[in-house]
This record gives sequence, C-alpha cells and structure tokens, in this order.
Amino acid sequence: MPPLGKVARRLLSVPTLGWVRAGARPASEGGGASHRASLYVHWPFCKRRCAYCNFNKYISPSVDHNAMRDGLVQETETLLRDSQVKEITSVFFGGGTPSLTKPSTIASILETVARATHVRHNMEVTLEANPTSVSMSKLADFKEAGVNRISLGIQALRNDDLKILGRDHTVQEAIWSLEKAKKLYPGCTSVDIIFGRPGQSLESWEEELEEILTLCDHHVSLYQLTLERGTALFKQVQEKVLKMPEQDVVAEMYHAARNILEKAGFHQYEVSNFAKSGAVSLHNLGYWRGMQYLGVGPGAHGRFVPRGDGKTQREARIQTLEPDNWLREVRQFGHGTRKRVKQSELDILEEMLVLGLRMNEGLTHQHWQQRSPLFSLEEAMRDSPEVQQYLQEQLLILDDRGLRCSWDGLALLDSLLPTLLHQLQHSYQNSASCCL
Repeated sequence: MPPLGKVARRLLSVPTLGWVRAGARPASEGGGASHRASLYVHWPFCKRRCAYCNFNKYISPSVDHNAMRDGLVQETETLLRDSQVKEITSVFFGGGTPSLTKPSTIASILETVARATHVRHNMEVTLEANPTSVSMSKLADFKEAGVNRISLGIQALRNDDLKILGRDHTVQEAIWSLEKAKKLYPGCTSVDIIFGRPGQSLESWEEELEEILTLCDHHVSLYQLTLERGTALFKQVQEKVLKMPEQDVVAEMYHAARNILEKAGFHQYEVSNFAKSGAVSLHNLGYWRGMQYLGVGPGAHGRFVPRGDGKTQREARIQTLEPDNWLREVRQFGHGTRKRVKQSELDILEEMLVLGLRMNEGLTHQHWQQRSPLFSLEEAMRDSPEVQQYLQEQLLILDDRGLRCSWDGLALLDSLLPTLLHQLQHSYQNSASCCL
C-alpha cells in the first residue's frame, strides 16, 4: 500500500473539493482555530530533477535570490493580512530544494511572521535539505536564521539506487550530512527514505533500514516509490530498462519496516511517519488534523478562511506555478494565486476523513463535532455493510474515542478510503435532505 494513496493524493494535490453537492452546506471556521494557522513556504528550484519526481520544481542555472526573497515576504504579508491569522503555529520550508536558498531569505520570512502574528518562542520551523556539501555548509546559518528542525532527504543508502533515483549525493555524503545535522539539531533531525525501488529485495531493504537506524536521530519518514507519468523513471520502467518489485513484495517491505522501527523504539504516529522520544512533525500533524494553513511561493497549496475579504467560508488555494509568472503577479497584486475554491462542509469532512485516518490516533468524536456538530461519525458510517465488514474484520475501530485504523487497517488504508468516502457522501446528503 502506498503510504500516500491515490485518493489522498487527489484530495491534497488539487483543490477540486469545492463543487457544491446537493445539500452541501458552506464551511466556516469557528473558535480559536480560526485565528491559528501553519505556514508552508515553497522554494521551487533544484540543481537537478530526480528521476522519480513530478513536483513543481525548476532547474535554473541562476536564481535571483533577492527577487525571490522579496516575493516570498510580500506574499506572506498579504496572506497573513487576508486570513487575519493571529498565530502561526509552525513553518515548513519545502520544495524543490529549500536548502539552496539563502539563510537571509529564511530569516526575512520568519521576521515577517513574527511582526504580523504571535509566535511561540519554540515554534517548530522545518527545512527540507539534501545531504550535499553545499546544503550542509549552510546548516549553522539556517539555525541562526530560525530553523530548528531538519528533514534530510537521504532516500537510499545504496549508491547504485541513488543513481537510479537521480540523486546528486553519495551514501558517504548522506552519512556525513546526517551526523552534522544531528549535532546542530539534536533530536530534531528527520530522515526520508524510499522503498520499493527498482531491483530492491525484501532482504536488502531490511538490511538498509537496520543501517539507517544506527545513524538516524528521532524521526523517520518512509515513502513507497510510485511511478509518475512524465518522469525519467516511469519511462525506464515502461521501456523495461528497470523493473519494479512486485506489489506483494512491496507490502512485505512496509510491514517489515514497521516491525523493525517498532522494535527500535519508534512509534508510528502516521502511515509514513515514525517518531522516537516524541519527536513528531507538528507541522504535518496540523495538515492531518485539518487545521488551516497558508501556502506561500510558486505552486504552494493552502486551506484558510479569507477573513480580510469579509468571508467566513474556507477556501482551497493553489499559488501560480511558474516562478516568473508568480513573481510578476506578487508584484502586481501582492500574491500570485492561480486557483481559489470555496469549500463546503462536506468538502472539509472528506479531507478530515482521508487525512485523519492516516494518523494512528485517527479521528476523535470531539474533533469531528467541531466541524460537524449535527452530523456524527456514527451517523456517517452506520448504514454501510462494507464499513460494518471493516469493523468486524477489525481493520477499522469505531468506539468512544472515535474512528481509526487498526495496525492491519493502516497498511490497507488506500483500499478502504473509496468505500469510506462514498459512505460519507451518501450519509451526508441524506442528512442534509432531512434538514430541508
């Protein structure tokens, strides 16, 4: 099972959830949550494109860092004003390769946030970094700028596989980078690793993961390699230059990784993420719990209520993809927003279901009722024979705490979601029609 399944990717990647269904009610933010949000900042540039990557990134021989800094700061100011957010709970610099930016750009954005909102002294500020000498040479400067958590894209501890993936670092560089990151960010260094790579066996994966656990600090993110159309890796597999492992082998890799990590003292708190000593990603938890977030930078996504425009309904937004076009729009309008879609209550509940079930804790009744006080989790799920079967097979658990996946259900989440979403839509529409 892909740690981020097709259904979840659809819901997250494109904000197409704003169509108005029969009986769908507008969604508004209430309580203190309406004044809090996290901030995602997208740096779209890379030195090279990885063979598996279809993210919004650009290979540019020269980047105007001053122009990008000014654009990111200006758009941050605009979205903070439009959202009227009073507190930013976390900041995540992703990409692209944000470790290629200048620490002064990071500092300028964080200073902008601190001027406009309340920030706690220990607010989580994460930076994605590639384990190369160029990125690592600036780690101390990034820390001085305000970064206090590093997400290191190691991806593999096999040089042949790093070449297949199109990465520009070696295993030795990865090990050296991790050691340096751990010294500067003790307990706050996360490692990304990909499994299900071409030619990879279960045995070699287990050996590699054991190696990683002798090196990593407190957080590991596992990602199953997926073939995306338009990538170099997709073409190589289509042309039979490379062969992907069978799906049953990949499933065994995932189960083996969970067992190995658990024995090493890591707690699985989400489908792909494992933490030791409580070192969870607070920023990502905000996504999975359905909190507001502002997306700044080319191609960034956001979910927030534009209260500055007098609105009370939450919107899904995508910023303009192309850096040059985005920068031109920011200079002209204060922000570069490609698409904004109003979200109904059902839209938000769908996202809550998909993302909430990714977490080990699942969805609590209290959290659900904050969004849907008149439509409970029990009402959403009770009329479906398929859902009842999942409950009987103990793939799902629905009790006084709420709705969540069991250990086995978490591994099968992607196959459960279509049924759960269909049932939610059916129950919600029936509930809405009864209220008319």
